[in-house]
Amino acid sequence: MESTYNALEYNKLISFIWAVADDCLRDVYVRGKYRDVILPMTVIRRFDSIIEKEKGNILKVKEMAEKQGWDITKTLDTAIGLPFYNISKFCLKDLKNETNRQNLKKNFEEYLNGFSNNVKEILQKFDFNNQLTKMTEAGILGSVIEKFTASEFNLSPYDEKNSEGEIIKKGLDNHAMGTLFEELIRKFNEENNEEAGEHFTPRDVIELMADITIFPIVDKIKDGTYSIYDGACGTLGMGTVAEERLKLFAKENNKEVSIHLIGQEVNPETYAISKADLLIKGGDVDANNVYYGSTISEDKTAGEHFDFMLSNPPYGKSWKTDLAILGSGSDKDLKKNIIDKRFVRSYKEQDDFRMIPDVSDGQILFLLNNISKMKETELGSRIVEVHNGSALFTGDAGNGASNARRFMIEEDLIEAIIQLPENIFYNTGIATYIWVLSNRKEERRKGKIQLINASNIKTSLRKNMGRKNCELSREDRKTILDLYLNFEENDYSKIFSNDEFGYYKVTVERPLKQAVICNNENIYEIEKELNKIEALTGKVNKKELEKSFIKNTTRAIKELEKKENIIAYINVLKEMEKDDKYLDFTLFQKTFNKNLKKYNLKGTSLNKLISTGLLDNMIVKDENAAIQIDSKGNIIPDPELRDTEIIPMTFDGGIDEFIKQEVLPYYEDAFIDESKTQIGYEINFTKYFYKVKELESVENIVACIKELEKQSEGMLANILEGLYE
Repeated sequence: MESTYNALEYNKLISFIWAVADDCLRDVYVRGKYRDVILPMTVIRRFDSIIEKEKGNILKVKEMAEKQGWDITKTLDTAIGLPFYNISKFCLKDLKNETNRQNLKKNFEEYLNGFSNNVKEILQKFDFNNQLTKMTEAGILGSVIEKFTASEFNLSPYDEKNSEGEIIKKGLDNHAMGTLFEELIRKFNEENNEEAGEHFTPRDVIELMADITIFPIVDKIKDGTYSIYDGACGTLGMGTVAEERLKLFAKENNKEVSIHLIGQEVNPETYAISKADLLIKGGDVDANNVYYGSTISEDKTAGEHFDFMLSNPPYGKSWKTDLAILGSGSDKDLKKNIIDKRFVRSYKEQDDFRMIPDVSDGQILFLLNNISKMKETELGSRIVEVHNGSALFTGDAGNGASNARRFMIEEDLIEAIIQLPENIFYNTGIATYIWVLSNRKEERRKGKIQLINASNIKTSLRKNMGRKNCELSREDRKTILDLYLNFEENDYSKIFSNDEFGYYKVTVERPLKQAVICNNENIYEIEKELNKIEALTGKVNKKELEKSFIKNTTRAIKELEKKENIIAYINVLKEMEKDDKYLDFTLFQKTFNKNLKKYNLKGTSLNKLISTGLLDNMIVKDENAAIQIDSKGNIIPDPELRDTEIIPMTFDGGIDEFIKQEVLPYYEDAFIDESKTQIGYEINFTKYFYKVKELESVENIVACIKELEKQSEGMLANILEGLYE
């Protein structure tokens, strides 16, 4: 239901509350900390104004329960027609008459302790007790209470009327109260200069997301109960608007629906606000719930499934804290310890398919969390989330983020991705994108993804609201929704098959070709260097080794200190000395090792000699040399010539044809290491919507050059004239 409150009335309330902050808190709190008092006091006053009419009844029930020896909490939970209550002797306005600071604090604490446990939890998450002490010490507690109970300030849901029954102050219905919270939070976020990933979602974006979530399946809605979930719910704004939309569309189609609204929030303050919002609205407090904690590492709805899921998760934000919890285990790489089935699963060719992004940005984990909660019913589930651009393309093939995109695309879950205008959010100007997912795609969408460029579909604001300089008007939202629903190609909408976004990352190898120059000069250089480091004495001089071309490693030193081995190596080299190159390294190696055997030394080999670095100047790359093979007959690749190729899945003929056309004409000995081939997915909006700017005609360019030439000649003439005066 739309609120009857208008913008002017909102602005009056916001101005009044902001004036309270400036009048009472200015000398005690910095502006960015006003929220620590204003938000909990707004919640307290809201609860107080609802309870006030029932206060007498609440105290009577409490007194009766005490006399009968009943459990007071259980009695009030069932006997009072409100989801919360206060059993202290005070209402908020009763406190303002106390002038003694400590008595006022004591009375206020008694008042706060009188609230039901659900309200106490909210106040605890606001950390309000600390603010109470601070305000008492500063002597401003009384004035804050007086402001919030002032007669010109109506935070109750009830209209105030004069003696003639005329409304003099409108009450705030739940919708209006939610909007008030949103506006307050926006202003406080501006003051605090919140990070880009921690922004409040403007209502116009939420309404578009809600319409995209509900409208496409509105004709399939039946009488019954539906669930709406947000795993990064903030103040629960998205869920609330989606609930309104679902009820509205159902009513228009003569359907009766009830909604279970579920959320989880990690920020204690916004959790408190969302919890307060649910309590204020009432309804089924068991079915409607907000959980506190991190959705990523402490999923409070594990095993549950929902009909509709909307989120604006944090992006560009580290999830290091979650990783420490999820990744506890024996491996030093904490990501390898994660076994949560939301993010790690057996998939196609991989038993351990890991969809875990870099620790610097965990936004895609929220999408995977929602996917794990999709229903396998006739209607299935719909997911609508906002992300920044990195969710589209970060992560190389085989990386967790790319794997997540691969899973979503290959499982045909993505219906559409919509680019929003820049500067549509309050605290960030970056480009953002709405992802639309469904596990029950309509037939025409199967195997396809629709990209919608709505970056220029917007209405400018007369005055910026933080970074937000534009909005999605009702007409703008309808335009975007129609682009999505029509599922047609035009300048704003492109439709592609799923494999358009996939690619193979292929490792292209070239064979190792080495020659050996085992001549007298090189052997002499090796002997000279061995004498410098005193290797033939059986004890290596490490100071001299540091100056040498010989390797200064533990493995090399260990071999160099084996005098008998070194002598044998030199002798074999002398036996094989010749002026011409050995162009077959594999043959040279076999011959060298065969000649070594007559010395009866265990553990000696050409490879052991090579590990010392003694042959670094003797072994050289040579294109004329034979291809090297290992003991199993496999070609040995040259790591220095290794390259990778990105091959689109849509390339005609696949990987083999690509290599044939694009690689072999230049390197006929190239080959693919199939064990290293990886699959990647990315979605590049710019690629599909880029428009080449038309260049000016040659005639115009020439005319501009001539004009500039004329002007420069005039300038030069003036300069030269000045020199000769």
